[in-house]
Amino acid sequence: MKKRFIFFIFLSSIFTSLDASEISDLAFKYNLYPGNKATIQWERIFSSQRRLKKYKLNTLTLDTQLKLKLYLIKHAADSEQPIVPGL
Repeated sequence: MKKRFIFFIFLSSIFTSLDASEISDLAFKYNLYPGNKATIQWERIFSSQRRLKKYKLNTLTLDTQLKLKLYLIKHAADSEQPIVPGL
């Protein structure tokens, strides 16, 4: 778990120049709401080509997929900064 967290921090620092509104708009376009799933569930979706295809994320570039994954994990239901509907 600690290695995963360090890796996440490393990737987050790479993409600090991202426009958060563009990423959140992209997530909502694909009907992906960060607070609907826990971190492990988002990781599972992005680790499987079958699941990427199910959510139609296989059409995105790898870079865009990575940015979207980081956004969803950062605001997942079990994260420190969850985005939960109604709060």
